[in-house]
Parts: sequence; C-alpha cells; structure tokens
Amino acid sequence: MNPRPLTDWQPCPLPQHQPLAGRFVRLEPLDGTRHGDDLWLALQGPGSDPALWDYLPYGPFASRETFDAWLTGNAQSCDPLFFGVIDLASQRAVGLLSYLRITPGDGCIEIGHIAFGAAMQRTPGATEAVWLLARHAFDDLGYRRLEWKCNALNARSMRAAERLGFVYEGLFRQHMLVKGQNRDTAWFAMIDGEWPARRAAFERWLAADNFDATGRQLRRLEQLRKGL
Repeated sequence: MNPRPLTDWQPCPLPQHQPLAGRFVRLEPLDGTRHGDDLWLALQGPGSDPALWDYLPYGPFASRETFDAWLTGNAQSCDPLFFGVIDLASQRAVGLLSYLRITPGDGCIEIGHIAFGAAMQRTPGATEAVWLLARHAFDDLGYRRLEWKCNALNARSMRAAERLGFVYEGLFRQHMLVKGQNRDTAWFAMIDGEWPARRAAFERWLAADNFDATGRQLRRLEQLRKGL
C-alpha cells in the first residue's frame, strides 16, 4: 500500500477533562471524592460483577482505602484521562472509562480502562458512554484513529469491540505480563473514513424510537450499521 500524503495535517488537540452529555449517561471528569461512594458500591459492592477485574491490571481491591487511592491516582492522570459515568436516571456514578495512549501528532487515541458496574452492563448507557468518547475524538478533536485493545482471552471485550464497529486488526502475542500471567493482546480500531457510517448507526440505535416501552432495543446496532 502506497503512503497517503497528508499535506494539510495538523496535530490534534489533547482531550480536555470536560463533561460529555448524552441521553442516558453523562461523562464527568473522574473525582475520587464525588464519585467514590457510588463507584465502590457499583464495582465492589453486593451484586457487583465477579468477573469485572479478571482482565484489568488492577483490582479487585481488598479495602476501601486502596480503592480510594486507586481512584485518586486515576483522577489526577492526564494519560490515561479518566471519566466517571453518571446514570442520568439515578444521578449516580455507575462506572468509569478513559482515553489513553493519546498521540496528537499521529491523530491516534484509544478508549480503555473500562469498568462498568453490573447494573450498567448491556444497557443503552454503556453503549452511549463509548459513543460519547468516540464522537468527541472524531468530531470535536479531529483524530484519525480510535483504538480498542484487550486481552485475547477476554471474550466479552472482544464481542463489545466488534458490536461497536471496531475492526479487528490482529494479535500481539506475548505482549504483556498482567497479574503474573501472559497477555496476548487483540487490537481493534476505527478510522476516520469509517466514522460517518458508524456515527449514523450509533445515532439511529440510541434514538428513542429504537426502544420499546420496557426499554428493550428494537434493532441491534450491528443491523443498523449493515443497513447503512
């Protein structure tokens, strides 16, 4: 493949810690003090997802003190840049996620460190949280490439990436050691040329008329994407 000249290319701005509002959720700059109680309950309280921490490089946490220290460190970080996910119906923090590996000169940015509480998983809000970061990266900041990476054994993350419209690009074998175990990393990405169709599918899926009176989706995101 021949190189594609980008004669007018300018580095992208760095993402700022600013709220991003949707119909189901609002992303806020992560704040350990403001979000701590809600996130402790959502991520580690009764009924929390026992598999949540399996493929993350941290957690579960043995005490609230270590959890709070972890949240505080994340809140102070610029890369990764963490956001708390606020469920608009309850006004409670129900999860977190981040931008990371931010490379303005190349126009490349990643979404990761996703930790959604059990009550948020497989909900419109979970999809919307990723959509809000994707839309901000492409439409507001002008990035060319949005990445998603996960442990190749993490079937849930692999399915989520494909459902959301990320394209599988390959496997980095023996890429990392995480919690004393080998990690082969699966790489996915979405690029700016693909984004208009992905954006339209997201918008149609998130629209009020795609959900019945009980909140159940009428058409799957994959169906809408293939129909465009």
